[in-house]
Amino acid sequence: MNISLIAHTPDPEGVVARAARTCYSRGAPQSLLPPDSRSLIRSLVKKGHHSVLEHASFSFLLEGLSRASSHQLVRHRLASFSQQSQRYVNLEEPAYVIPPSISDNSHATMIFKEAMEKANHAYKQLLNAGIAKEDARYIFPQAVTTILVFTVNARELLHIFRLRLCNRAQWEIRQACLEMLKLVTQIAPTVFEGAGPPCVDGQCMEGNGGCGRPWSKKNQ
Repeated sequence: MNISLIAHTPDPEGVVARAARTCYSRGAPQSLLPPDSRSLIRSLVKKGHHSVLEHASFSFLLEGLSRASSHQLVRHRLASFSQQSQRYVNLEEPAYVIPPSISDNSHATMIFKEAMEKANHAYKQLLNAGIAKEDARYIFPQAVTTILVFTVNARELLHIFRLRLCNRAQWEIRQACLEMLKLVTQIAPTVFEGAGPPCVDGQCMEGNGGCGRPWSKKNQ
C-alpha cells in the first residue's frame, strides 16, 4: 500500500480559524497568527463546533489498497472518490493484497496464491473468448488491488478516523487511515492532534465488544 497527500487547502488551520472568527466579526476578519489560531481551533474542537473544519480539505492518492477495503472507504458518502475502472483497465496481471493472517501461514499462503492464479488465468481466458472487460472482471476476488483519489474535508476525515482507527476496525483500512493521519498531522497538527477512536477522549462505544486496549498514536 502506498498513500500520498497530493493536494490540500493552503494553510488549512489558518482558513479554519478565519472562518470561525467570521461568525463573530462585524467585518471581514484578519488572519490569526499561529499561536492564536491553534488556541481557537482547540477551543472549537473541544466545544464540538466542527462545521468550520469543513473549510479545509485534503486529497489523497491511494495505491495498492484491496477492493475489500476500498468498498469500506467509499461508504463515507461526504467524501469524493475517483477509482480505477475495472471496466476499462486491462487487469491481466493484477496485484493482490494478502492478509497477514494468511501470509504468516505457509500452507494458507499456498492456497491463497493458487486461487489468485486460477482467477487471473480465468480472466485471461474470458478476454480471449471475446468477453468484455466489464464482464470478465466478475471473476476477480476482493483481494485485487485498486487505485483511487480520495478528497475529504477535515471534519469528515476526523469522523472517518474515529471509526476506522479503532483496534476493532478491519486491519487494512485501519492501516490506510493511520498513514493518512500521519500525513495530515504534518499539515494541520492542531486540527488532528486529538484524532482517533472514541477511547482516545472518552468511553469505548463497543461496550462489551471492546478490545480492552485504549488506542494511542504512540502505539501505532
